[in-house]
Amino acid sequence: MTAFNVVRFKVKPGMEEKFLAEHRTFQPRFPGFRRGYVIHTGERGYCFIGEWEHAADSIQAEEEMVGLLDRFRDTLEDQGPGLGISDPVVGDALIEYYPAES
Repeated sequence: MTAFNVVRFKVKPGMEEKFLAEHRTFQPRFPGFRRGYVIHTGERGYCFIGEWEHAADSIQAEEEMVGLLDRFRDTLEDQGPGLGISDPVVGDALIEYYPAES
């Protein structure tokens, strides 16, 4: 079953290039990892979206992913009450959508 992890970030002013540079040079070698994206969600807002074979694969890679986070931790703002500098979630895909046929 396909799973995804999503991590939300808010980058400090003037630190976006360092944040993006660390992601550009990262070469994930996690078992079960299929692909990932960094998306820009607004002013200094970003999300990482990773696709995995199983949710357990993402959970098992957590320690190594924190290692990546440590490389750019200084670029991130606290996101508010209880969220800290990242807001990670992981779960199994339940419904998949495709474009409707015309």
